[in-house]
Amino acid sequence: MRKKYEQADDTTLIKGCLRGHESAQKALYERFSSCMMGVCYRYVRNRSDAEDVLQEGFIKVFQNMDQFRLEGSLEGWIRKIMVRTAINFLNKNKDLWLDIEPERMGEIPAVDTNEDDFHKNEMMRMLNSMPDGYKAIINLFAIEGYSHKEIGKMLGIAESTSRSQYARAKEMLIKISGRQAGVHTLDK
Repeated sequence: MRKKYEQADDTTLIKGCLRGHESAQKALYERFSSCMMGVCYRYVRNRSDAEDVLQEGFIKVFQNMDQFRLEGSLEGWIRKIMVRTAINFLNKNKDLWLDIEPERMGEIPAVDTNEDDFHKNEMMRMLNSMPDGYKAIINLFAIEGYSHKEIGKMLGIAESTSRSQYARAKEMLIKISGRQAGVHTLDK
């Protein structure tokens, strides 16, 4: 039966998972785990935490498979579960949510940069050097496409806080990119 699910379409995989077929669950996990690991890792600081979020997310996927209505993509539905699981992880670990005070922003050298110059790995290193709150808002708004109102609800913050944190995070990301590129500014 394992072969049946290896090349199966999403509908067949879902039906197999709903029937409790372990081979369907394994095939679904193998199909989406690599991509979803990347999603999880964008939100948390290290691989171990990302693996924990991934595992917890897939448990939720399998527990809630009956809620997927075959409307839209299965990958998109799984991605939403992973994002919410990562946000829940961050909310449980509030001590990870370090906010940078505006006064400290000056400690990072300022530079203008073009976001098109970033490579994927450099971007991940830069995101990982940011406080988790900033990292989450950058991911949710710029990458996942959530509105500031939706982000506020997910994170339990005001919409205006999401907007201001996004602006700070963007500024910090630009400054970090200059520092990592070895660009320095001269004080006048």
